[in-house]
Amino acid sequence: MSGHTADLPRSTRERSRSRFHVGLVLAGLTLLAGCSNHWGFGITELPAERGWLPLPIGSWVLNDGLSAQAMSFCPRERCDKAGFAALLRFDGKEAQAMERALSADTTSLARGFAKPSAAAIAKAKKAKTGLGPPKSTTTVTRFTEADARGLLVEIRAHDASAKAAFAAILFSPEAGRLALAFAAAGDAETARRDAAAAWRSR
Repeated sequence: MSGHTADLPRSTRERSRSRFHVGLVLAGLTLLAGCSNHWGFGITELPAERGWLPLPIGSWVLNDGLSAQAMSFCPRERCDKAGFAALLRFDGKEAQAMERALSADTTSLARGFAKPSAAAIAKAKKAKTGLGPPKSTTTVTRFTEADARGLLVEIRAHDASAKAAFAAILFSPEAGRLALAFAAAGDAETARRDAAAAWRSR
């Protein structure tokens, strides 16, 4: 995904055997962040008076070449809708690998986001029931935001509720590193808005 002009919207729906569980991502990040007592600065445009809580990140390194710069969470009891936003940094080979991955065609991206987790595969294998039919459809759409390239991921349930969750990702190489902003929300507009807020805080 190259260039800095607006890309024509391109969406690919990929049937998945497991949802891209944004809720599980939020819970996992919250639990991991809780292992550190070094609090981050939060995200300026997502302040506490609007219900957002900065998560501790000071000594938390996700992986070699990958670190969290800021993370904020808006729990349901403080906000009309729960939300999460983060600003991450990739260095060296991790930066190159992540940019290549995010630059893939939307079919491959949708397949990757919809891929069953290792835990889901292990559980199905243990129960000898198989993963069963797809429970949701994953859609990936490209967009641009100021000086960043973006992806909008939509996961919509196949059941009668047709409930959906959204994640927005903004990224751009900067001085040999890759800056990435991520936001999860219950609607596309909010996910894109919160990701943009995280991006501007870098």
